[in-house]
Amino acid sequence: MVGEFSLVRSDELLKIRLIADYQFGRGMGRLLFPDDVTVTHSRTGRIRQIFEGGKRLATLRARDGMLTLSIRGAVKLHTSTSYPTLRVVASGEAAPFVAEGRTLFAKHVIDVDPEIRSGEEVLIVNESDDLLGVGKALLAPAEMLSAMRGVGVETRSGVGKIEE
Repeated sequence: MVGEFSLVRSDELLKIRLIADYQFGRGMGRLLFPDDVTVTHSRTGRIRQIFEGGKRLATLRARDGMLTLSIRGAVKLHTSTSYPTLRVVASGEAAPFVAEGRTLFAKHVIDVDPEIRSGEEVLIVNESDDLLGVGKALLAPAEMLSAMRGVGVETRSGVGKIEE
């Protein structure tokens, strides 16, 4: 059963939905993970990845039990939340690089959701709120906006790299 797709059990579905609600906001679990999602498990039997229609939506990190989103998961989250929720805005100069999956440096951050914290999963958008990528915030919002050096968001994946 390791690495094979299996329909998610009701207790597993509840678990991943609760994690998504905690991490991204109330109601996001049901939106991200419909009843027909499938999962893969680790050798120890823990949920590893969550799929919809054979396409990965998210991975459940073993280290801290939080979700990391694929671009498909980020698209679902982006379309169901409004600006500035969970967003870091990249300058026009940096946008093409972020869309390719490159790092977003703090000097290219022009706006950010004041509610995010360092270490959280964030959506990276351009000034028109078009999704560019998804990644992990490495700085707090005030630091991102004031820093002239360093990484603001470690981009995990850009929209130019949608995995199969």
